Amino acid sequence: MRRHGPRPDAAHYNALLEGLLAAAHLRLADRLLLQMADDGVARNRRTYTLLLGAYARAGRLEDSWWVLGEMRRRGIRLDTAGYSMLVRLYRDNGMWKKAIDLVMEMQEVGVELDVKIYSGLIDTFGKYGQLADARRVFDKMRAEGIKPDISTWNALIQWHCRVGNMKRALRFFTSMQEEGMYPDPKIFVMIISRLGEQGKWDEIKKLFDGMKNRGFKESGAVYAVLVDIYGQYGHFRDARECIAALRAENMQLSPRVFCVLANAYAQQGLCEQTVNVLQLMEEEGFEPNLVMLNLLINAFGTAGRHLEALAVFQHIKDSGMSPDVVTYTTLMKTFMRAKKFEKVSEVYREMERAGCTPDRKAREMLHDATVVLEQRGCIY
Repeated sequence: MRRHGPRPDAAHYNALLEGLLAAAHLRLADRLLLQMADDGVARNRRTYTLLLGAYARAGRLEDSWWVLGEMRRRGIRLDTAGYSMLVRLYRDNGMWKKAIDLVMEMQEVGVELDVKIYSGLIDTFGKYGQLADARRVFDKMRAEGIKPDISTWNALIQWHCRVGNMKRALRFFTSMQEEGMYPDPKIFVMIISRLGEQGKWDEIKKLFDGMKNRGFKESGAVYAVLVDIYGQYGHFRDARECIAALRAENMQLSPRVFCVLANAYAQQGLCEQTVNVLQLMEEEGFEPNLVMLNLLINAFGTAGRHLEALAVFQHIKDSGMSPDVVTYTTLMKTFMRAKKFEKVSEVYREMERAGCTPDRKAREMLHDATVVLEQRGCIY
């Protein structure tokens, strides 16, 4: 490009830098920055934002502070995306007190806080037990007319459940449904488990009545059966018992019912029960689809059984189905949990070869896996 074409400018370098960072080639990105300096091309806001995002994802604190220092020295202010990355950095490194200063700084410089920043702040405060601050941020968010997304609600419910404040957790859970959002199975199981531990079965009954009234009748019935079994045995039991109980309730079995049930088991890493749901689904004349098989991969991954997850992935391909981005990302997550970092990049490359566009989560996992391999000296 430099020999035969026009002299590259910041836009050209930023495009190359973005590609390298997205593919987690940090060392090549460092070399590109040196070349950029040699060519006398000044780094701009885009350059620093790309670097900050990559360093924050990789947990490279010193490099992140260097980027922030450079931006301040050059008079480049952080934008909404930059502040969002900074919130994530504080959250992942136990620096929740700095998050308070960050809110004040954003207000002073007139940066507009979006749902991503608010959710990140709420999650940060919740993670470190500062629930009063989390609620204040939530109230401010609502006052400014910003609608919470599923991440916001999940953070509020999860951290209040963790400290045993079920009254507030249930209040947030109800509000979420009133805004038309479907309960996350993992969060739902956390709520019923906590209420079950406290013996609050009347509260659980109220919970299901509310779900049915808000249009979650089918899913609510499945969860109700799970709760009955949880209450009777202290843990989630055989899928066949659940199906039998649903029949006793005169519920019309459908692929969606099986999907909800499989998801509830998969979130707990109960692989055999997830497999049982698939078998029962086939017995009812419903063919397990890609969504169900993705759930099975997730169940094996959560249970730390990466070989079984890989076998399901192979079954998907052998059956003539085309894996989607959820399939690949779930398998990558499985290998991340198993610390098989070299497999993460293999799955990512296979996803690209299959013509499936990697999502943000897949790119982040590739980045994190590559950083670990570089630290181990496995990449040269």
